[in-house]
Amino acid sequence: MRLKNKLAVFAALCGLFVLIAASSEAIAACKAGLRLCVELILPSLFPFFVVSGLLQRLGLPQLLGVKLARFSEKLFHVSGAGCTALFIGLLGGYPLGAAYIAGLFDAGTVDAREAEKLLAFCNNSGPAFFLGALGTGVFGSVKWGVFLYAVHAAAAVLTGLLLRGKGTGNHAKLAAPAPLPFAKALPEAVHSAVSASLNVCGFVVCFAVFTGLLNANGFFSLLAGRLSQLTGQSLRWCRALLTGFFELGGGIGAMRGLVPTRENLALAAALMGWGGLSVQFQTLSLIADADIKSAPHTAGRILSAVLSYVLAFVIVENL
Repeated sequence: MRLKNKLAVFAALCGLFVLIAASSEAIAACKAGLRLCVELILPSLFPFFVVSGLLQRLGLPQLLGVKLARFSEKLFHVSGAGCTALFIGLLGGYPLGAAYIAGLFDAGTVDAREAEKLLAFCNNSGPAFFLGALGTGVFGSVKWGVFLYAVHAAAAVLTGLLLRGKGTGNHAKLAAPAPLPFAKALPEAVHSAVSASLNVCGFVVCFAVFTGLLNANGFFSLLAGRLSQLTGQSLRWCRALLTGFFELGGGIGAMRGLVPTRENLALAAALMGWGGLSVQFQTLSLIADADIKSAPHTAGRILSAVLSYVLAFVIVENL
C-alpha cells in the first residue's frame, strides 16, 4: 500500500473515532448541512442545472459558438462554444460551470486541453447567492451583493486572461454534436440535474459535519485566536476565513452580523472566489470520468480569490 493510501486510511480511522466520540455534535452538524441543502442549495441550483443541461442539449453552444468565436479566441484562446461556459457559470453558480464544461467534453464540443483551460475561470458563483446570502443576509443591503458580484465577474475574466496560455487555433476542427429534440433533451437534462444536485448536497453535508466537529472540539477557536493575533482581525473574521476555506456556505454564514467594512467585503469576495474545498471536490467528482486534470481549476480558484480580495479592497477604498 502506498504512503498516500496509508495516510488516507489513517485519516479515515481518525475521523471514525471522532464521529464516535462526538456523535451528538456530528448529528447536529449533519442536520444543519441538510437544512442548508433543502433551504438554499437545491432551490437555487437544481433549476439552473436543468435549464443549463437543456440548453446544452438543444444546441446553444453550437448556436453561439460561431458568434463568439472571434471574441473568445482572441481574449481567452478558447472556442466560441467553450466560452458559453463562462456565462453559464456566472449565472448558475458553483459547480454548474464545471458540470457544463464536463458536458461539453462528453459531447465532443471541446477537447481535454480546452476543458482544463475553461475550468480555470468558468466555474463561478451565481447572482442568487451574492444578492441573497451575501447582500441581504450578511451585509443587510442588496447593493453590496451587486458590488461583490461585479467584483467576482471581473476577477473571473481577469483569471481567464492571465491563465489563457497559448492559442491552438484548432477549435473549429472539433466535431459539433447534433442538437437533440426537446422531448429527449428535457428528460436527459432532468436526470442529469438530479444526479448533479445530489452530488453537490452530499459534499455540502460532508464538509458541514467536518467543520462542525472541528468547531466542537475547539480546534477552530484555537486556530482563529492565533490567526487573529497574527492578522489583527476580529475572531469572527478569522473564524469565517477558516470555515470558508473548507465550505463556502458555512464561511458566509459565519460572517453574519459583520458590518460592510473594506476588510469584511474583501474577505467575502475572496471566499466567493475560492469557493471552498467542498467546491474543489464537487468539481473533481464531475470530471472524474473524463480525462480532464483538476489542477487548472484549483489554480484558477486561488487566483480568483486573490484578485477578488484585491479588487474589493481597492475599489471600496476609492468609493
